[in-house]
Amino acid sequence: MDPIQTLIKDLADKHGRQRESLLTIIQGVVEKENYISERSMIEIAKEVDLPAADVYGTASFYSFLETKQTGKYIIRVCKTITCSMKGKNQILFAIKEMLKIKEGETTPDKRFTLLETNCLGWCHKAPAMLINDDVYTELTPEKVREILSHYMKKDNNNH
Repeated sequence: MDPIQTLIKDLADKHGRQRESLLTIIQGVVEKENYISERSMIEIAKEVDLPAADVYGTASFYSFLETKQTGKYIIRVCKTITCSMKGKNQILFAIKEMLKIKEGETTPDKRFTLLETNCLGWCHKAPAMLINDDVYTELTPEKVREILSHYMKKDNNNH
């Protein structure tokens, strides 16, 4: 058994093989792999005896479950009307300019992925973004450049 099959079997053993366990199993794979591959979805379908289309439908429904490989740091910029009115476009521009990628893209070094997402729940402190599990609010282009510089340095120090 390869590592993916083992991971999925362990998750199914822990959470059960009912339809209700599907989202928890998918989340477990995403937590470990940073995304859910087509192969993982097929393995989950086999393990819990569901059609692969059901697994894909569940995985693709939730915006925080990536179905394609992402960078080490996933930057999610809120695209609600509140964030837009408070300067979301300048924030996106600053990120794209600094990382040289567009929405939906990953940097060539596989460190950063830029995504727009629906509400992060921080409208009262807009504009907001999430980098993995860390929330950043009341952003300005300067603040964004500072935050990204921090991640770049942090990552360089670990190499």
